Amino acid sequence: MATKTSTAQSQRMLRVGEQVRAAITQVLQRGEVRDDLLEKTVISVSEVRMSTDLKVATAFITPLGVSDHETVITALNRHAKFIRGRLGPHLRQMKFMPEIRFRDDTSFDNYKKIDELLRSPEVMRDLEDGDTDEK
Repeated sequence: MATKTSTAQSQRMLRVGEQVRAAITQVLQRGEVRDDLLEKTVISVSEVRMSTDLKVATAFITPLGVSDHETVITALNRHAKFIRGRLGPHLRQMKFMPEIRFRDDTSFDNYKKIDELLRSPEVMRDLEDGDTDEK
């Protein structure tokens, strides 16, 4: 039997993570959390990573149209127990309701940096030089 690395997610972890992501999204879209900041902020839940025992769910979020992501993440973590309680009807099949943790999703920033690098004059010059060598 092959051993898995600690960063690899099993099919079960991925499936449960997607179910938790959809449930959190529904709770946030319905405005069930009573918080002025959260009620006026559109929040995108891009991914939920589950722990190996499925007892901890880390939700990666992006607050749209807000420059200070940290205040939104702090507010979500402050209401995490309430949100966890509201997930029950959506996740009835689960033996244990996972603890929810919210983190800032920086993947979009990483994609932007990579895109900027690829469009930089130095890289464009190197790509053009490579095209002439192949002809």
